[in-house]
Amino acid sequence: MSRRRSMEVIEKAEYVTIGELARLTDVRYSTLKFYTEQGMLAFEQAGENLTRRYRRQDSVAKVQRIKKLREQSRTILEIKEILNS
Repeated sequence: MSRRRSMEVIEKAEYVTIGELARLTDVRYSTLKFYTEQGMLAFEQAGENLTRRYRRQDSVAKVQRIKKLREQSRTILEIKEILNS
């Protein structure tokens, strides 16, 4: 039995996992993990198992913005500065 949520459920959820965020944004899990480690994507830790949860709307918007900046050949450092301004 699969524990994977359907896209319909994910698209309505307030919070998503990093794997679900990868499915929503078509960005690799490892890339999202890197963005998180660089402080570019905010997350909350849920419950006792400390699972990282991302606010779906905010995170999808931020990933889309990062993708646009990357398409403009911006460096990670430049993107971090833009996101923090």
